[in-house]
Amino acid sequence: MEPMTPLVPAAARLRAGDPPLAEHVERLCTRIDRIDPALRAFVPEPGRHDRIAAAAKELEARYPSPDDRPPLYGVAVGVKDIVHVEGLPTHGGSALPPGVLAGPEGTLVGRLRAAGALIAGKTVTAEFAVLAPGPTRNPYDLGHTPGGSSSGSAAAVAAGLVPLAIGSQTVGSVVRPAAYCGVAGFRPTYGRMPVDGVIAHAPTLDTMGCFASDTAGVRLAASVLCDGWREEPAPAADPVLGVPVGGYLDEVRPQALAAFERTVEQLGLPVSRVDVLGDFEAVQHHLRTIIRYELAQVHHELFTRFGSLYRPETVAAVRHGREIDRADYAAALAARADFRRRVAEVTAEHGVDVWVTPAATGPAPLGLDATGSAVMSIPWSHAGLPAVSLPAGQLDGLPLGLQCVGAEGGDEALLARAAVIEGRLAA
Repeated sequence: MEPMTPLVPAAARLRAGDPPLAEHVERLCTRIDRIDPALRAFVPEPGRHDRIAAAAKELEARYPSPDDRPPLYGVAVGVKDIVHVEGLPTHGGSALPPGVLAGPEGTLVGRLRAAGALIAGKTVTAEFAVLAPGPTRNPYDLGHTPGGSSSGSAAAVAAGLVPLAIGSQTVGSVVRPAAYCGVAGFRPTYGRMPVDGVIAHAPTLDTMGCFASDTAGVRLAASVLCDGWREEPAPAADPVLGVPVGGYLDEVRPQALAAFERTVEQLGLPVSRVDVLGDFEAVQHHLRTIIRYELAQVHHELFTRFGSLYRPETVAAVRHGREIDRADYAAALAARADFRRRVAEVTAEHGVDVWVTPAATGPAPLGLDATGSAVMSIPWSHAGLPAVSLPAGQLDGLPLGLQCVGAEGGDEALLARAAVIEGRLAA
């Protein structure tokens, strides 16, 4: 497997002109051509090299002086194929005609371009970011899933194809593939990154996110992509970790749970074990009611016209959503509001700075016909909280991830504290 490329030093070198952008583009496209036929992280694109080379030439002309170059100057970025990018079709991992999915370029892409990034291409997604997996494989073992639905984005960073990639998370679609592929994956507070120009899944929960090799990388990306980003200094005191108790952790495979407990002990930070999630089965039910109901609404017109082109997993999800009564949906939204209040109150009451959990139920499962369980992300996505997955060792030769969850709106503090945790993991 190719070594990953840390974003922060790579961006610094590109701003300094090392290597020149023409040489950088040549290396990038050669690497994708060599590695991606087996990995299949990117949506195939005829003329990729010429498109990126032209964009690089324009960028060089706009910023001839290294002193004036923006933070992501020349950085190659993969963009999940539910995000509209001018000049590239949007398929959403589906067989639908691209024309019916077309739309104006997403604000996130505009922010990447303004920061000097080069769009390396569209990355593979599960169909409409739901369940039906794309062809992407796990860079650690091509027989295992990379996770989903942001499969291609996580795999592209893990395989060293790009130092930064954009994904989305409705339930676990950033945190889980980050864990499976051994990279850092950041899902900000709900609403912190713009979602316009993106094919919706469930608008109450849809959140954009990003992948890089480490916390410094996702922090740099977040400073460009998030609304109102404020730099956060390193914490003055060790963060207090919260570990949820109850049925939630029963979802984790025994060996992975034992590895998680060893990791928590290794960190050497104060830990508070708290029943924060209450009736976890009810939380899962309410989240699934919301996402299925909203998925059916989002796809009402397209499914009516092109339902025969949808894959079976998506068909089942849409049909399930059509069967949900609006009163049940409204009740689930009300329960979600209560749950968000409970989590905030318990977090404050126990002085928890960062909730820590396994990022997935175990390492990436064998096979490519599913993308693994998102259950470890359910409560935090339901509450709209920021989360980051950090690489945390391996089990059976495959990566494990540690999920770190912060307070609503506390994205900057979460990543600052996650950097402390990352340092302890590396010690």
